[in-house]
Amino acid sequence: MVDTAPAETHTSPLPTSTAAPPVPRPPAAAIPERPPAATLIGSVQRAMRLLECVAGHEYGAPAKQLARETRLALPTAYHLLRTLVHEGYLRREKGLFFLGEAAVRLSGSGAKQKRRSTVAATLARWRDAIGVPVYYAVYREGEIDVVCVSDTPGNPAVEEWADFRETGHAHAIGQCLLSQLDDAARRDHLDRYPVQSLTPYTVRDDHSLLRRLERTRRMEPVMERQEYALGTVCAAVPITIGSTAATMAISMPARQADRLLPTVEQLQAGIGRHLGALALSISI
Repeated sequence: MVDTAPAETHTSPLPTSTAAPPVPRPPAAAIPERPPAATLIGSVQRAMRLLECVAGHEYGAPAKQLARETRLALPTAYHLLRTLVHEGYLRREKGLFFLGEAAVRLSGSGAKQKRRSTVAATLARWRDAIGVPVYYAVYREGEIDVVCVSDTPGNPAVEEWADFRETGHAHAIGQCLLSQLDDAARRDHLDRYPVQSLTPYTVRDDHSLLRRLERTRRMEPVMERQEYALGTVCAAVPITIGSTAATMAISMPARQADRLLPTVEQLQAGIGRHLGALALSISI
């Protein structure tokens, strides 16, 4: 008799894998991404190479030379050069290409930003060294121009609640700049921006202000106490750069008024070491 019962099936357990666990990939943000070459605009790249090449030729260069130096096909170079001339980035004179007004404006803006950054860095060093807000201003074309202010959240600058240009009689920056002008320039300024009371401590009239300015000695710091803003005292150091009147100033809460003079004297003692950086601001 044949046994028709199904044979017993034995299933072997699966072998334990000995492969190393997968290495976790760093998050996508940790991998610097570079734009794939396909997304770069070749014509822009070639145009920039031409601009850089032209900038390297003080006396201009012809299209054939520019094409050779940038390794561009001559028809491509001609097309890009014509476009750059049309947009004002290049100009053509007697077959030679030079940088145009648009390119000069770009380079001028870059230089201006660099000069402003230099001045800002200088003020920041003084701000950190003496622990108070620091201001830099110049008097040009009949106006008070606050070029740069450096402060911190813990030591904020004075809030410009009344236009600094129109209230030079009330704050140390303006008084210091006006003290460096001749009598005619002072009177011209006051004709345009008459004295007005901002606080109970503000100078009362033009005559009183002019007398104060006349008594100010040439290199003497100028100080004002709550004349521009209640609760704030300020001091400014005169700086003459060529024929331009300039000043560096500080401010602090009125409760610290006893620190005002020694702090501004500390500032004045070190200004000479940074005068070159400040002089850059005249052309900003």
